[in-house]
Amino acid sequence: MKASLSRAALAGAAVLITGAATTLLATTAHAAAAGCSAQYTVPSQWSTGFTGSVTVTNLGDPVSNWVLGWSFTAGQQVTQGWNATFTQSGSRVEASQPSWATPIATGASVNVGFNATWSGTNPAATGFTLNGVACTGATTPPTTPPTTTPPAAGTLPTSFRWSSSGVLVSPKNDASHTIAGIKDPTIVYAEGRWHVFASTANAAGYNLVYLSFTDWAQAGSATQYYLDQSPIGAGYRAAPQVFYFAPTATWYLVYQTGLPSYSTTKTISNPGSWSAPKNFQSSMPAIISANIGSGYWVDFWVVCDLTNCYLYSSDDNGHLYRAETTLASFPSGFTNTRIEMQDANKYNLFEASNVYKVKGGNTYLLLVEAIGSNGRRYFRSWTANGLNGGWQALAATESNPFARASNVTFTGTAWTQDISHGEMIRDGVDQTLTIDPCAIRYLYQGLDPAAGGDYNSLPWRLGLLTQTNSAC
Repeated sequence: MKASLSRAALAGAAVLITGAATTLLATTAHAAAAGCSAQYTVPSQWSTGFTGSVTVTNLGDPVSNWVLGWSFTAGQQVTQGWNATFTQSGSRVEASQPSWATPIATGASVNVGFNATWSGTNPAATGFTLNGVACTGATTPPTTPPTTTPPAAGTLPTSFRWSSSGVLVSPKNDASHTIAGIKDPTIVYAEGRWHVFASTANAAGYNLVYLSFTDWAQAGSATQYYLDQSPIGAGYRAAPQVFYFAPTATWYLVYQTGLPSYSTTKTISNPGSWSAPKNFQSSMPAIISANIGSGYWVDFWVVCDLTNCYLYSSDDNGHLYRAETTLASFPSGFTNTRIEMQDANKYNLFEASNVYKVKGGNTYLLLVEAIGSNGRRYFRSWTANGLNGGWQALAATESNPFARASNVTFTGTAWTQDISHGEMIRDGVDQTLTIDPCAIRYLYQGLDPAAGGDYNSLPWRLGLLTQTNSAC
């Protein structure tokens, strides 16, 4: 993206609750098991309040710094709690490990209690989680997007063909937000739902929005939660990227504030739980200052292997940059910023880089947004055998692009001629950003071909590409 700084249950009743579980990638090559079961009871209830109890049993590997979460469905509000530190945002409640408590060992349980108010009805709480993992009473493989394609170890083609949906997501204005465009989406599938974060834009500038749904048919009607209502705050925040950092069981939202910034949460389904912004780097590295010209430092992207994490960025001036830190040090320690790739024609290597690990091998896929000779946006692609560079062109020209209007089929009249800033549908949620080469889909921003004027005021909308020429 181009952006600038201007720019409940009855009394005595017990309910056993289950949901979805996941397996998370540990810092070693083996996978750490994760899973839990939850029991919710209401030992006592009176006309305006009740006492609740939640017992969660850890079925996976030991869990440190635990956070129990659940949702009320009838407006219940916690007024007092014990055995944990309680917070509530809307319907979502989180009970965090107190300073005196210990980790939850495999097979061990933890119990928290609380008093709360109710009015009208007091149904059982739902959506129980342990450190973001929904409690099913079992451990299961990693949460992955539903697909009709079998698990595969295929390879990438040398040319791509796509079909596009129509417009799936448009801005939703409210009394405090008048939005021209919704853009720069990032997406994961977790806890049985799609979670989308995106930029919102208008002439006054940028911020972030969150929406969630279970089926793509619901995307357009999904509630849009503006993240300036969260600790992320108001002001310039744009171009998000979301992933689950498995070594610390924490969700990260990466975005730009002028600097590469991030927020964290233990519960992706609670948009009010994101932390206030912190920075990966405190200032622009000298090598970027020396090469940025009249461009902007934008579109920060994090991806990790089993040893290191890498921070990619662009400058709208023909340069792709990369900084690095160790997996153990993340999110701190990003140094050694270098030029990863450059082009004398800045429009050939403009912005919005994505880097993914291709499932079934050691191949990595790099995408960078370019501006074509017709002024329309499209993606070029490269591959490498590791994140230490050595990128080789895959589909990297206007005549053989990764994704451009020329290799996309639309139903009816094409609603956009721009295939711009977005993200792959990933095969999991963690920091490796792994994609299945046999089930490639890309959530992108598009634009009415007749639109023009101020860039921040353009009516960007979200659509979904599906690859149609897979060799799998």
